[in-house]
Amino acid sequence: MTGASGPQASAGTGAGVRAAAADGAEGYVPFEYAVLRAVPRVDRGEFINVGVVLYCQARDYLATVHHIDEARLLALDPRVDLDAVGDALAGVEAVCAGRAVGGGAAGGSRRERFGWLTAPRSTVVQTGPVHSGLTRDPDGDLRRLLDRLVR
Repeated sequence: MTGASGPQASAGTGAGVRAAAADGAEGYVPFEYAVLRAVPRVDRGEFINVGVVLYCQARDYLATVHHIDEARLLALDPRVDLDAVGDALAGVEAVCAGRAVGGGAAGGSRRERFGWLTAPRSTVVQTGPVHSGLTRDPDGDLRRLLDRLVR
């Protein structure tokens, strides 16, 4: 099961990109991201990475992508409610996109929505710590992060 929300594009981060930006390469801007984790039993604290949410103020960009490996999640907890995980990820997409179905959190600025999405919570989908990087293409980095950290 895979999903996405946000504008389209493509690029990469990492040591090479940071070095290029430090050398004065134009077009690189900072971004922040957090990994989305499915936590089927909050009391146990075990999780599987299922998505990424990325915010880039300079590009006015906030988006998420996800991929649920159902077999891995069921191996962690055979009674996990896969629909609840999917619904929670759909809620993250709605907040990122600013859709009314996302509730009050969807009505703020992209910065406020990212802050709301990354706030600690005890739910079936939680975010990990916020990390940062440099990008020329937030959408491309979002997909790269999904491939690297989730799939």
